[in-house]
Amino acid sequence: MLPKYRLIARQQLDTTLCGYAAVKQAPPPVKGWIRAIREALGMSGKQLAGRLNVSQPRIPRLEQDEVSGVVSLKTMRQAAEAMDCVFVYAVVPRTTLEETVRTQASKVAEIRMQRVSHTMLLEAQNLSAEEQRASFDAAVEELVREMPKDLWEDRP
Repeated sequence: MLPKYRLIARQQLDTTLCGYAAVKQAPPPVKGWIRAIREALGMSGKQLAGRLNVSQPRIPRLEQDEVSGVVSLKTMRQAAEAMDCVFVYAVVPRTTLEETVRTQASKVAEIRMQRVSHTMLLEAQNLSAEEQRASFDAAVEELVREMPKDLWEDRP
Protein backbone atom coordinates (compact mmCIF):
# COMPACT_ATOMS: atom_id res chain seq x y z
CA MET A 1 0.00 0.00 0.00
CA LEU A 2 1.37 3.41 -0.91
CA PRO A 3 2.19 5.78 1.99
CA LYS A 4 -0.56 8.24 1.07
CA TYR A 5 -3.11 5.42 1.16
CA ARG A 6 -1.77 4.26 4.52
CA LEU A 7 -2.38 7.76 5.84
CA ILE A 8 -5.96 7.71 4.58
CA ALA A 9 -6.50 4.21 6.02
CA ARG A 10 -5.09 5.34 9.39
CA GLN A 11 -7.33 8.40 9.45
CA GLN A 12 -10.43 6.39 8.53
CA LEU A 13 -9.67 3.71 11.13
CA ASP A 14 -8.93 6.35 13.79
CA THR A 15 -12.33 7.90 13.09
CA THR A 16 -14.07 4.53 13.28
CA LEU A 17 -12.19 3.40 16.38
CA CYS A 18 -12.82 6.56 18.39
CA GLY A 19 -16.29 5.13 19.05
CA TYR A 20 -14.64 2.27 20.93
CA ALA A 21 -12.80 4.55 23.35
CA ALA A 22 -15.33 4.01 26.14
CA VAL A 23 -15.41 0.25 25.58
CA LYS A 24 -11.67 -0.18 26.06
CA GLN A 25 -11.97 1.51 29.47
CA ALA A 26 -14.69 -0.89 30.67
CA PRO A 27 -13.37 -4.20 31.97
CA PRO A 28 -15.37 -7.31 31.09
CA PRO A 29 -17.60 -8.74 33.80
CA VAL A 30 -15.68 -10.96 36.22
CA LYS A 31 -17.76 -13.99 35.23
CA GLY A 32 -17.62 -13.13 31.52
CA TRP A 33 -20.03 -11.55 29.06
CA ILE A 34 -21.97 -14.69 28.25
CA ARG A 35 -22.86 -15.44 31.86
CA ALA A 36 -23.51 -11.79 32.71
CA ILE A 37 -25.91 -11.33 29.79
CA ARG A 38 -27.55 -14.75 30.30
CA GLU A 39 -28.19 -14.02 33.99
CA ALA A 40 -29.38 -10.46 33.30
CA LEU A 41 -31.89 -11.88 30.82
CA GLY A 42 -33.06 -14.43 33.40
CA MET A 43 -32.05 -17.24 31.05
CA SER A 44 -30.95 -20.53 32.60
CA GLY A 45 -27.97 -22.49 31.40
CA LYS A 46 -30.37 -25.19 30.18
CA GLN A 47 -32.33 -22.63 28.15
CA LEU A 48 -29.16 -21.23 26.56
CA ALA A 49 -28.01 -24.77 25.81
CA GLY A 50 -31.30 -25.41 24.02
CA ARG A 51 -30.90 -22.27 21.95
CA LEU A 52 -27.34 -23.29 21.03
CA ASN A 53 -28.35 -26.90 20.42
CA VAL A 54 -25.73 -28.21 22.85
CA SER A 55 -25.98 -30.19 26.09
CA GLN A 56 -26.63 -28.27 29.32
CA PRO A 57 -23.20 -29.18 30.83
CA ARG A 58 -21.58 -27.38 27.87
CA ILE A 59 -22.78 -23.96 29.11
CA PRO A 60 -20.67 -23.70 32.30
CA ARG A 61 -17.68 -24.91 30.24
CA LEU A 62 -18.42 -22.28 27.59
CA GLU A 63 -18.66 -19.56 30.23
CA GLN A 64 -15.39 -20.70 31.81
CA ASP A 65 -13.69 -20.85 28.41
CA GLU A 66 -14.66 -17.24 27.83
CA VAL A 67 -13.23 -16.12 31.18
CA SER A 68 -9.98 -18.04 30.59
CA GLY A 69 -9.68 -16.65 27.04
CA VAL A 70 -9.82 -19.91 25.10
CA VAL A 71 -13.29 -19.57 23.57
CA SER A 72 -13.40 -19.17 19.78
CA LEU A 73 -14.80 -16.11 18.04
CA LYS A 74 -17.31 -18.37 16.27
CA THR A 75 -18.59 -19.70 19.60
CA MET A 76 -18.86 -16.19 21.06
CA ARG A 77 -20.84 -15.11 17.99
CA GLN A 78 -23.19 -18.10 18.32
CA ALA A 79 -23.73 -17.53 22.05
CA ALA A 80 -24.44 -13.84 21.45
CA GLU A 81 -26.97 -14.67 18.73
CA ALA A 82 -28.65 -17.22 21.00
CA MET A 83 -29.22 -14.40 23.52
CA ASP A 84 -30.39 -11.94 20.84
CA CYS A 85 -27.13 -10.00 21.08
CA VAL A 86 -24.43 -9.01 18.64
CA PHE A 87 -20.87 -10.14 19.24
CA VAL A 88 -18.47 -7.27 18.62
CA TYR A 89 -14.79 -7.99 18.05
CA ALA A 90 -12.23 -5.25 17.65
CA VAL A 91 -8.56 -4.53 18.11
CA VAL A 92 -8.54 -1.06 19.63
CA PRO A 93 -5.29 0.94 19.83
CA ARG A 94 -4.33 2.46 23.18
CA THR A 95 -3.93 5.82 21.43
CA THR A 96 -4.76 6.81 17.87
CA LEU A 97 -3.06 4.96 15.05
CA GLU A 98 -1.50 8.26 14.02
CA GLU A 99 0.03 8.70 17.49
CA THR A 100 1.32 5.13 17.42
CA VAL A 101 3.05 5.74 14.08
CA ARG A 102 4.49 9.06 15.30
CA THR A 103 5.81 7.45 18.47
CA GLN A 104 7.55 4.74 16.46
CA ALA A 105 8.86 7.30 13.98
CA SER A 106 10.29 9.29 16.91
CA LYS A 107 12.10 6.20 18.20
CA VAL A 108 13.55 5.46 14.78
CA ALA A 109 14.54 9.10 14.25
CA GLU A 110 16.22 9.17 17.67
CA ILE A 111 18.32 6.09 16.85
CA ARG A 112 19.28 7.50 13.47
CA MET A 113 20.08 10.93 14.92
CA GLN A 114 22.35 9.37 17.55
CA ARG A 115 24.37 7.65 14.83
CA VAL A 116 24.66 10.83 12.78
CA SER A 117 25.42 13.00 15.83
CA HIS A 118 28.25 10.72 16.88
CA THR A 119 29.81 10.91 13.41
CA MET A 120 29.38 14.68 13.26
CA LEU A 121 30.89 15.06 16.73
CA LEU A 122 33.95 13.10 15.63
CA GLU A 123 34.24 15.44 12.65
CA ALA A 124 33.66 18.52 14.84
CA GLN A 125 30.45 19.36 12.98
CA ASN A 126 27.92 19.03 15.77
CA LEU A 127 24.63 20.94 15.56
CA SER A 128 23.21 23.39 18.07
CA ALA A 129 20.31 22.20 20.24
CA GLU A 130 17.89 24.17 18.07
CA GLU A 131 19.31 22.68 14.86
CA GLN A 132 19.18 19.18 16.38
CA ARG A 133 15.51 19.66 17.31
CA ALA A 134 14.62 20.94 13.84
CA SER A 135 16.49 18.06 12.24
CA PHE A 136 14.77 15.57 14.53
CA ASP A 137 11.30 16.99 13.80
CA ALA A 138 12.01 16.87 10.05
CA ALA A 139 13.17 13.26 10.33
CA VAL A 140 10.00 12.26 12.21
CA GLU A 141 7.79 13.98 9.63
CA GLU A 142 9.62 12.25 6.78
CA LEU A 143 9.26 8.84 8.45
CA VAL A 144 5.53 9.39 9.04
CA ARG A 145 5.02 10.59 5.48
CA GLU A 146 7.16 7.94 3.74
CA MET A 147 6.41 4.96 6.05
CA PRO A 148 9.60 3.04 5.18
CA LYS A 149 9.47 -0.76 5.35
CA ASP A 150 11.91 -0.82 8.28
CA LEU A 151 9.82 1.55 10.45
CA TRP A 152 8.69 -1.33 12.67
CA GLU A 153 11.96 -3.26 12.71
CA ASP A 154 13.54 -3.76 16.14
CA ARG A 155 16.72 -2.03 14.99
CA PRO A 156 16.02 0.33 12.07
